Amino acid sequence: MGFGGFLKRAFVLFFTVVLLYQLWIFLHICWWIKFNPSSSAFMEDRLQIIQETKPDAELKYKWVDYSHISNNLKRAVIASEDSKFNDHEGFDWEGIEKAYEKNLKKGKIVAGGSTISQQLAKNLFLSSKRTPWRKGEEAIITVMLEKMLSKQRILEIYLNVIEWGNGIFGAEAAARHYFKTSVAGLSAPQAAKLAAMIPNPRFYDVHKSTSYLNRRTATIQARMRFAELP
Repeated sequence: MGFGGFLKRAFVLFFTVVLLYQLWIFLHICWWIKFNPSSSAFMEDRLQIIQETKPDAELKYKWVDYSHISNNLKRAVIASEDSKFNDHEGFDWEGIEKAYEKNLKKGKIVAGGSTISQQLAKNLFLSSKRTPWRKGEEAIITVMLEKMLSKQRILEIYLNVIEWGNGIFGAEAAARHYFKTSVAGLSAPQAAKLAAMIPNPRFYDVHKSTSYLNRRTATIQARMRFAELP
């Protein structure tokens, strides 16, 4: 077999592996239409890192159904992370453009344009490692999520799997950790503060009352009344 034949076979093998991986992701998403994920790629990554220094460590995590999550938190997260959540199909192109312009002006990455659906795609399937194909894979998964799941289901899973502190995942664990209450009982100020923590949860787990966090919390609380729930 010549070099050209070898390349052809290698390409076919690579394409087959990629296709099977996409199918594996698709089947998981189909399963999650009715059944809840018990973990995520990001949760597994974080647990592995934590257990390097604390071998017996476990994540704080408990699934809570959408109807038992405070509307305050739903509104706060949409107001903070994705104000056009109900209107877009996975990507906020205007938000991406604004983030690009802001980053270009600052000369570094200071803003992201990721939607809730894009963030969920990363959390569920992608490791924290930066790879050349990561953004492309994120986009493919985002499209799958939007096509297969309702907006309400996307938000429900998102609120249950995102990181809210060192080893703290999901809204119920966050509400218990920071406010000693269930997620159903979160007040508007408490919900706004949790939403403000999302971009840097491990930092705010340690620094719970910075001036920026307090300002951001107030801004989110003021915007919550405009947030439309799915």
